[in-house]
Amino acid sequence: MKSLIGEQLMYASYFAPRGRNRMYILGEQLGERYLSPLDRLIGIIGDAGAGKSSLVKGMFPGLELTNDDDGVNIRPLPLLKNVDRGFFSSHTYHVDIRFETAFTQLHVLAEAVQKALAQGKRVIVEHFDLIYPLLERNADVLIGVGGEVIVVRPTVFGPFPQEIFNVVTKTLRYRKMAHTAEDLTTRVLVNDYGAILEFGHRDVHHGFVLEYPMRLDADLREVEQKVKAIIAEGLDVCYSDEGHIRIGNDIWVCSGPRTHVRNTEEIEGFRLFHEYKYDPKTKTYLIIGVVGPQSDNLDGFAGLCLAST
Repeated sequence: MKSLIGEQLMYASYFAPRGRNRMYILGEQLGERYLSPLDRLIGIIGDAGAGKSSLVKGMFPGLELTNDDDGVNIRPLPLLKNVDRGFFSSHTYHVDIRFETAFTQLHVLAEAVQKALAQGKRVIVEHFDLIYPLLERNADVLIGVGGEVIVVRPTVFGPFPQEIFNVVTKTLRYRKMAHTAEDLTTRVLVNDYGAILEFGHRDVHHGFVLEYPMRLDADLREVEQKVKAIIAEGLDVCYSDEGHIRIGNDIWVCSGPRTHVRNTEEIEGFRLFHEYKYDPKTKTYLIIGVVGPQSDNLDGFAGLCLAST
């Protein structure tokens, strides 16, 4: 029997954190809260750089992903290999549809997934929206990863994979803007004001929060102008390795190097809140930055976002 929370789940939404470790932790929490041992088909939806693989690793510890962020590509695909043998030796399989269609026709992948499900196996399918039209069934649980992480348990009335895809791909662009703006802000604080790199993170809608144990000796209006100047330079931003990104000619530490805009000019509407926010619960000082459309009441917006973290 499915858990009560599984039966009652209609829609759950979380801020999509930046950085692998935080995504692992969120994945672990989602697995504990929303998955049942009876769930067989898990559909993961989201564009490149959203952090789908990290979320899957958190939800299913020990699962060997067939195409992960470290560039490890398992060949032949275990799911197809077991179909050819006529039996499925594992309980859980992973398949990245977008990646596998470079080697295998979509209908072959769909048939393999159906056969595995018919034998009671669990299949985690990344880019589930691409294979859904051929499966003739929806996933037991759909998880969309974009600016937010959305968890739904579909019924015959939906939601359907394309609907989730439309939402998460739209919001991912703001998450990428916010992540790059966060790294630019940190870079200015470290290089120009001697701030330490060890700080906490929180998430807000279309933005970021830096959490420090003490108030920095930095005028946030001045910091904002310096970051805007870097954005206006139009510097290329790209992956360097799993712990760093390249901003222009500089290498910068980053735990989520794939979730960035390609050029600083793609960051829209960046601004910092000009006052430090003190959190009496944690006794920390917060620097809040947002991107995207302007808000008429930034202080109210900040309070709403922080209240929901």
